Amino acid sequence: MKYILFTALFLSIIKPASGQLTLGIEITGLKNDKGVIMLQLFDENEKVIGQEKGEIKDNKCIISVRDLKPGKYAVRYFHDEDLSGVMETNMLGIPKEGYGFSNNAAGPFGPKPFKEWLFDLEKNKSITIKTRY
Repeated sequence: MKYILFTALFLSIIKPASGQLTLGIEITGLKNDKGVIMLQLFDENEKVIGQEKGEIKDNKCIISVRDLKPGKYAVRYFHDEDLSGVMETNMLGIPKEGYGFSNNAAGPFGPKPFKEWLFDLEKNKSITIKTRY
């Protein structure tokens, strides 16, 4: 009987509970290690559900988002080189700092539609996003 209780307890500890998934995000192609990455995580309804700030090292940044439930998510970020907290743009609104979207969803004149940023998260997952300048 003790063996059964111990096994049940052990299995409940090692099996992640629903809603405890981890998303690893690797951001590559950064032109320098200055500043930070400012990242937003969206649910499938385009609602911001999390914001993260990531350190840059060797022209890349790795951010882990924990305690997520299975579902559809999207990510966008920018390289805040000057630590202003906002994406710097020129007079025409063109970004002066690097940026990116999940699924590398960027077109020639801005981001692709939100639905193209979405990805499924059903188990722990890692994604890689290339920075655009």
